[in-house]
Amino acid sequence: MSGMISKVRRFLVSEDGPTAVEYAVMLALIIVACVTIVKNLGTSISGTFSSVSSSLGTGGGS
Repeated sequence: MSGMISKVRRFLVSEDGPTAVEYAVMLALIIVACVTIVKNLGTSISGTFSSVSSSLGTGGGS
């Protein structure tokens, strides 16, 4: 029983847990930022391609 108590005490004193949580939060924020950027770029690029496509379609060919 004493060994188990010392393991629990060592776990509570250890700083590995909070560090892992901080890294997980940073990773989540980076992923959210990347998804937002990719979504906005996708919308912008889609609009550009639509504009170019309509310009090429109405320009006629020689």
